[in-house]
This record gives sequence, C-alpha cells and structure tokens, in this order.
Amino acid sequence: MASEIQAKRLQHFLKGRRDHLELSQEDVAERLDISTRSYGSWERGRVTQWTDEKLYDLAEALEMSEYQVTRLFLYAVGRAPQPDLRARRNESQDPDVAAFLGDYTVMLDALSLPTLVIDQRWDVKMANKAYRDLFRGVHAHPTAMPSRNFLRFGLFHPDAPSIFVDHLKWQLAMLAQLSSSLERHSDDNGLQAIRRDVYRHPALLDAYLTDMPNWVLGSGADLVHHEGAVRELRHPDPRVGLQGCRLVEETPRSLKRLGLMRLTLVLIELDERLTPERCGLHSHHAA
Repeated sequence: MASEIQAKRLQHFLKGRRDHLELSQEDVAERLDISTRSYGSWERGRVTQWTDEKLYDLAEALEMSEYQVTRLFLYAVGRAPQPDLRARRNESQDPDVAAFLGDYTVMLDALSLPTLVIDQRWDVKMANKAYRDLFRGVHAHPTAMPSRNFLRFGLFHPDAPSIFVDHLKWQLAMLAQLSSSLERHSDDNGLQAIRRDVYRHPALLDAYLTDMPNWVLGSGADLVHHEGAVRELRHPDPRVGLQGCRLVEETPRSLKRLGLMRLTLVLIELDERLTPERCGLHSHHAA
C-alpha cells in the first residue's frame, strides 16, 4: 500500500510538472533519449530501480528547480538527493580508452586557458580548472549549467550575460552553431531538444529564424571557420576582468575517433581597434 501511494505521488508530481511546461510524454522522452513507452512507465512510477543518474536526467528534462529536485528524490526513493555521489556516465567500457581520457583530463588541468571537451550535442564531457574558474560564480540552474552543456548555458542561463559581454551577439554565434550541428546530426535528440527550447523563447526564436541567418550571410558562409573572430568576456577574477575571447577548436585524432571535440577559450588583452562587429567563432583543426 505504501509503495502504491508513493507511486501515485510521483505520477501526480511528474505529470503536473510536464503539464506546466506544456510538454507531451513524447517531448520528455525525446529529451531523455528514451522511448515514449519507457517514459510513460517512469511517469507512472513503474521503475524497478531508480538510480541517481535517472532521477537527475529526469529533473533536467523537466527543468526542475533545486526544491523540485528534492521533492522528486523524496517521492521516488524516499531520500534527498546526494549531488556529490551523482553517477558519471562512462565514456567507454574499454579500459584503454578510459585510461586515455583520464590522462587527457590531467593534461587539460595543466593548461592555463579555459578548455573543454564536448560531444556532438555540445554536452561537456570534460573541462579543466581554468574553465571551472571562469564559471565559478554561476548560480544553479536545472538545465543550463556550463558544466553540462555549453550551448544551453550561453542561450538560456540568466547568468550568461554577466560573463559573455554583448550577450546577444554571443547568442547569435551559438544559434549558428546549433543550426550547423543540426545539419550534421539532424536525428540527435539532444540538439532537437535545444532547438525546441529555443522555439519556446520568443526573442531567441526571432533571432534563430531571422537575425542569425542574416548575420551568417554578413559574416561569411563558412561561419565555423570564420577568421578574426574576437568577442568580449568578463572573467570573475578582477585581476583578469574584461578580455577578448577567441574560441579555438583544436581536436586531436584520438578525440575525434570518440566523437568528441576540444574547444579552448583563448583570452587576449582587448585592443581599442576591436569593434563589436568582430564577432563569430574561430576554429583551427589540428592534425
């Protein structure tokens, strides 16, 4: 009887959150990258064993606040969440690949410039200390943390404008990256979910459908490899402060084989000659 009551509470909570977001079960299933039938079982509480990873994924898909995440855990497993114990997805079961990625993480931490490794949907798979320091003052957000997805942070997080100066131009570049990524990976559920969320924000939708295509035409057809692209970024460390930022892609073959890409935020002293029009994303491909 107690388990049935707990399942009913969970079902009411999840359905209420989904209805509030005006999402169908199919929408949520796509965000979770599972079948609609599987999500229906999740919503009805028919899960053999809830893991922290499943619950955190569910919280992100339903855009839950910290309070709502706590309620989710209490309804599902009868305890509060334990963020420090959150399971991390394994990049690979191959021990050689796992060892390489571990060593690569150590190497990234030795770099002084903010550097991250992302997959095709811009999920952050690893990031160094300099990257974490850049976003250390960012407030918690259920879906747009810079440690989870770089595009989501830049597009949706309310703290993004405090770091990305002239935020609208950063957003145009990120929307262009989203469009380019969708052209290459049109069936990717994660990218499709970002696009759906863009469509739910009127200002972003207008930028995506109108401003971004026009901006791409003005910046050059090959936006991803647009040269001379320098933006402004405000580092939380006052000793660093306002900087120019060139986003450089330099991915070794070993990461490319795993479907990953390495990005470095090259911080440079601002030059008075730089103008707001010099905006875009620079990319350099290493052998």
